[in-house]
Amino acid sequence: MRKGIHPENYRLVAFKDMSNDEVFLTKSTADTKETLEVDGVEYPLVKLEISRTSHPFYTGKAKFLDTAGRIDKFKNKYDKFKKGGTSEEIKTKETPKVAAKTAAKEAPKGEIKSNSEEE
Repeated sequence: MRKGIHPENYRLVAFKDMSNDEVFLTKSTADTKETLEVDGVEYPLVKLEISRTSHPFYTGKAKFLDTAGRIDKFKNKYDKFKKGGTSEEIKTKETPKVAAKTAAKEAPKGEIKSNSEEE
């Protein structure tokens, strides 16, 4: 092996899933100031919001996890960009193309003329 290309601080680190308090050990170079005692041995601690023990893909359970209030932050951030009306009103407004298609579906055939027919 070549010398000088491998990290110096490659060691066992404790990773803790904060959503379910699961702890697992693996080797890592992650920098951390916190430590955790596992089986009488103290390891550097890295805190995770989600891991293989709580991720819906691995658990098969679909659960809603919004620990940081990210959805509320997003809504509050973009409230100032709304143009006239609440989000419900904006959702129900129709664009001109959608309105024309809706009118064409509701009207009997032969009553609606296209632009090419009028000329």
